[in-house]
Amino acid sequence: MTARVPHSPFDQRAEHGLDGLNFFLADVRDGLGPYLAIYLLSVHHWQPASIGVVMTVAAIVGLLAQTPAGALMDRIHAKRLTLAIAAILVTASCLLLPWTQGFAVVASTQALSAVAASVIAPAIAAISLGVSGPRAFARRMGRNETFNHAGNVVAALLAGGLAYLWGPTVVFYLMAVMTLASVVAACSIPAAAINDAQARGSAAEPEGVAPPSPGRLLLHDRRLLLLAACSCLFHLANAAMLPLVGQKLSLSSPALATTLTAGCIVAAQLVMIPAAWLVGTRADQWGRRPLLLAGFLILPIRAALYPLSDAPAWLLGVQLLDGIGAGIFGALIPIMVSDLSEGTGRFNVTLGAVSTVFGVGGALSPALAGFIVQRAGYDAAFLTLAVIATAALLLAWRVPETRGVPATTRT
Repeated sequence: MTARVPHSPFDQRAEHGLDGLNFFLADVRDGLGPYLAIYLLSVHHWQPASIGVVMTVAAIVGLLAQTPAGALMDRIHAKRLTLAIAAILVTASCLLLPWTQGFAVVASTQALSAVAASVIAPAIAAISLGVSGPRAFARRMGRNETFNHAGNVVAALLAGGLAYLWGPTVVFYLMAVMTLASVVAACSIPAAAINDAQARGSAAEPEGVAPPSPGRLLLHDRRLLLLAACSCLFHLANAAMLPLVGQKLSLSSPALATTLTAGCIVAAQLVMIPAAWLVGTRADQWGRRPLLLAGFLILPIRAALYPLSDAPAWLLGVQLLDGIGAGIFGALIPIMVSDLSEGTGRFNVTLGAVSTVFGVGGALSPALAGFIVQRAGYDAAFLTLAVIATAALLLAWRVPETRGVPATTRT
């Protein structure tokens, strides 16, 4: 079946609204990300282990909220309003950081940010599925991620340039501006263009005709469990890499650390744009599995290359590889989850459950890397992450193709 082509004014407004939403939320949905490590290290002179613990605490709180956030998206109709509130809360919690430096307060603000941010990804996925339907979802997710990465490029360039002129705290205020623009974009999506049954993975029928199947049945899907497990290892290896690069840059070039880290982000995001576009245009023709394996293959190579040099040019060059792996991963995982949950009415809670599992890896990664750095140095940390990334690739090899398999035949 071919993808539905937008033809009505509602369709066009919804498509363009989603484009804008993904573009402007790029600087909001992950909070401060690697800038948090740079800010705490360069402004408040925190130790790497303390920075890692704060990031891990926030990540753990956020991952505990992933499944409830997905369940919320399966139940509510006010998806646009919920998304706008979440974006505002993320920004407000980050804007408190310049006014405090205590460990408990910083950890609390980042935990609040993580809870609010956990709503953003399932909300975007739900709205996208509700607008496009399952047959055009791969195309829509590829387009979402393309605009998301483009937004990250623009935000990182602005952050790097403005931080060079006015210091690292400028990233907080840039986030506030992007948040306001994302709220406007969310409001531009017509509510009538979002099919709530489709948005939760049900057949496009009136509510009450086909009640959602019990979510616990999805736990018995071997494909889903394998996908979640290898994704967990992927994030355990990947999540700490950019913060570690940022810390190395802070030590070698303190005055340029934020600007150079922004350069790392821009380099990766520029590669993520065509990678996400490739997933959106080829996932239905090539299948999901070849793209998944390509994304996982890049990660151990990237981790093994970082220790070869501390030169900023080398670190920026290696960071380009992040664009391939992360670009494929970000666009492909929601598509595969949609394959595995189609017709169940549990798409968002399933995506939240998978996100929780791989979020465990992302939560543990900064703390693990931080402690290794303090005891054995940065090279040892990168090589440890390379070993974990290799294990993720081997497990991903066991994930079968998910395209076009009816939910009732999966075991």
